[in-house]
Amino acid sequence: MIDCGSGVRLERGVRCVLSDGLTLVSDHYYPAEATAGTGPWPTLLMRQPYGRDIASTVVYAHPVWFARHGYHVVIQDVRGRGDSESEFYAFRHEGRDGAETIAWLREHPACNGRIGMYGFSYQGSTQLLAAAEEPEGLICIAPHMTAADLYHGWFYHHGALRLASTLGWGIQMLRDDARRRGLRETSARLEQAWINVRAQAGFVPYAEHAAIVDPELPGYVRDWMDHREADSGDEVFWSTLDISKRLDKIQVPALHISGWYDTYLEGSIAGYLALRNHAGSEFARENQYLVAGPWVHIPWGDRVGEQKLSATANLDTDKLLLRWFNHWLRDSGEFANEPRVRHFALGANKWHEADEWPEQAACKLYLHSNGNANSRKGDGWLGGEMPSASEPHDVFVYDPEVPVIAPGGPQALSGCFDQAAMEMGNNLLVYSTVAAKAPVHIFGRPLVTLYAATSAQNADLTAKLVRVTAAGAAEFVCIGIARSSWLFREREYLADTIQRWEFALEPTSVVIAEGECLRLEIASSAFPLYDRNPSSDVSPECADQWNWRRSTQHIAHTNEHSSALHLPVVGECAW
Repeated sequence: MIDCGSGVRLERGVRCVLSDGLTLVSDHYYPAEATAGTGPWPTLLMRQPYGRDIASTVVYAHPVWFARHGYHVVIQDVRGRGDSESEFYAFRHEGRDGAETIAWLREHPACNGRIGMYGFSYQGSTQLLAAAEEPEGLICIAPHMTAADLYHGWFYHHGALRLASTLGWGIQMLRDDARRRGLRETSARLEQAWINVRAQAGFVPYAEHAAIVDPELPGYVRDWMDHREADSGDEVFWSTLDISKRLDKIQVPALHISGWYDTYLEGSIAGYLALRNHAGSEFARENQYLVAGPWVHIPWGDRVGEQKLSATANLDTDKLLLRWFNHWLRDSGEFANEPRVRHFALGANKWHEADEWPEQAACKLYLHSNGNANSRKGDGWLGGEMPSASEPHDVFVYDPEVPVIAPGGPQALSGCFDQAAMEMGNNLLVYSTVAAKAPVHIFGRPLVTLYAATSAQNADLTAKLVRVTAAGAAEFVCIGIARSSWLFREREYLADTIQRWEFALEPTSVVIAEGECLRLEIASSAFPLYDRNPSSDVSPECADQWNWRRSTQHIAHTNEHSSALHLPVVGECAW
């Protein structure tokens, strides 16, 4: 036993032998007997692939802190990571391994039989996968910034690959595989690729990136890119990795945390809603909670992109977790009065509470122009009046070689960044409201209906919401994308033909203050946030400059083809 101070003791390298004979290794933190009694105690479990000594302390208090509050804390290396045996394949073994670990912990002399799990990102996924195995003794979970549906919430957004995060995280994981296998040259190549996000995302064809095609490394990154469709027919790749088809197996309360600028925002919100509506018991459905903060993936605080938020953004998530676990594992009742949904409103920099997640986008703003909405120098506007029959189309050209850059630029992929400089390009359309007559609170999932024609064999449309401050800053709020192969998968897609493109943006909570404007940008790329559509019949992961094609996009806004932005507004829509 190692003395961690305050009576907390650490036991390193505790071995759990699974039913298949493999051994998983964990560190155990024991509370001070002087303050928490001689045990056994309720147990907190985190299963993660990054080294159990780190224990996600990039966002959480160290396990010693939780042990000081009377918990037996267990941090385990997942299969194929750290000191645990076998080979790592992302997500594949976490359900069964997690359930067997929980069964083993129930027999551990320090555990009183009541177990909670916590962790964010991959560690959040390990909780959902374990919970779907319905292990006895698992009382509650706290999955943060993760996804129940990996295809839609982690890797793909309406058919487009989340390129930078998928490639960057995949290379990060492969580095450890290379080190475990003693592949020094491969490890060095992966390290060089990982530290230069711009170069790795710009490599084409990206599926042939030297860092991920090495035959001596596992193939999970290539598998994510090869399986570009959600499961259908005989294809069951994605549903074997997540719980999207087994929501009814989860019967425990969950505290979800998401960030408005997190890579996995879509997965976090959708996971909360999925369990709120489809968990396996009324008890579980009624005990799903969501905290949506103004954060990126790492860290969680009052700075996001170029913005300094108010001190209220520094929510004490450790104390929130402690209250959550005290409520369920110690029957303290201290979470009983928490709101179902707590969300931070950007712009106003204030926390709000809601009984439920909003379902309807009630405020409708139509796209208008005199035919030249290109860039913020153009004549595009948003308004509540229906377009006339004679309004001309807006036209822009998409060139895969010169894509519209992602909201934060190639080196900063997420956060609240000023879009004003990027809005100067004619390769995107810009529509702005007049100044708001009163504050407008947008909370939920915005939606666009675009009547568009494109010359491409395959096409993308992106829609981005921007808050324009009184000082003229164009602050990124949220974005959505739709790929024709995904949107028109059940109906025919026709080039050079006006068709209805309707798709949701990622969710948000933002207040447009009196005197500020709301802006909608329409483009055909947001690189390297999403992969580029080659506009040809070549699949994006296999495409390079030899098969990229330029395309011309028309956006119609007439009374027959009334393109519009639909906003979920709390209260009145002051435009």
